[in-house]
Amino acid sequence: MTSLRHAIDSAAALLAEAGIDSARWDAEQLAAHLTGTERGLLALLDHAPGAEFFAQYHDIVAARSRRVPLQHLLGTVSFGPVELHVGPGVFIPRPETEAMLEWATAQPLPQRAVIIDLCTGSGALAVALARHRPAARIIGVDDSAAALEYARRNTKGSNVELIRADISTPGLRPDLDRRVDLVIANPPYVPDNASVEPEVAQHDPQHAVFGGPDGMAVIAHVVRLAGRWLRPGGLLAVEHDDTTSGLTVEFISTTGRFENIKAHKDLAGRPRFVTAGMRDAS
Repeated sequence: MTSLRHAIDSAAALLAEAGIDSARWDAEQLAAHLTGTERGLLALLDHAPGAEFFAQYHDIVAARSRRVPLQHLLGTVSFGPVELHVGPGVFIPRPETEAMLEWATAQPLPQRAVIIDLCTGSGALAVALARHRPAARIIGVDDSAAALEYARRNTKGSNVELIRADISTPGLRPDLDRRVDLVIANPPYVPDNASVEPEVAQHDPQHAVFGGPDGMAVIAHVVRLAGRWLRPGGLLAVEHDDTTSGLTVEFISTTGRFENIKAHKDLAGRPRFVTAGMRDAS
């Protein structure tokens, strides 16, 4: 197994030189992927990889050094309790969003709650919430055909419905008015002029990343839809850029429809999402 360790050491050095902070982790993950084992079990392999492995490993490490996302090379990403298919054409779910997922799963919703995941992308939030709430009606909404192809794979066999729709469309789905218990969204929110890593700039769909000059364009549509769809007492949770927590709180406040508006931080302590409750119309 000396040759495998040497290959991983060389790969880690190459990835570090390419500016990848998680170079050792990525090198080991790629080796585990190609050998069909788990990263922590690489040292326990009972056979030495052959020439075919080393050729494939060379190619996949070279792709990662060109900043192709690790998740594209693996074909999957872990998000909360689920493993999701991802690849070119869909936004890769980030660990930061798991803080909002944790908040959502802790809320005392009805057993057969109606939950809407706006800008669902790969279906990450919808699928994770379906695992937690199997009796709920969960609807994922996105306007990207490519993203919804991944979402269909990820939601297969679950209680998640998928809708292709642009959430800026006036009067979208009036049948949901005042019938929804939770609207949750991880929308495009990066300000247009923000600097992003090569993995994002070159491989994430720009439509799923950038949210206008101040990052608030799509968040505004999320809040307006939530204001129409939520029942009195229903809940809203929306992720935002770490520079726009105050803007998000302010926008939700100015609608006059919500109460108990709270800003939350992610697991790294950065401002990450805002929650609110729908006022009683009476």
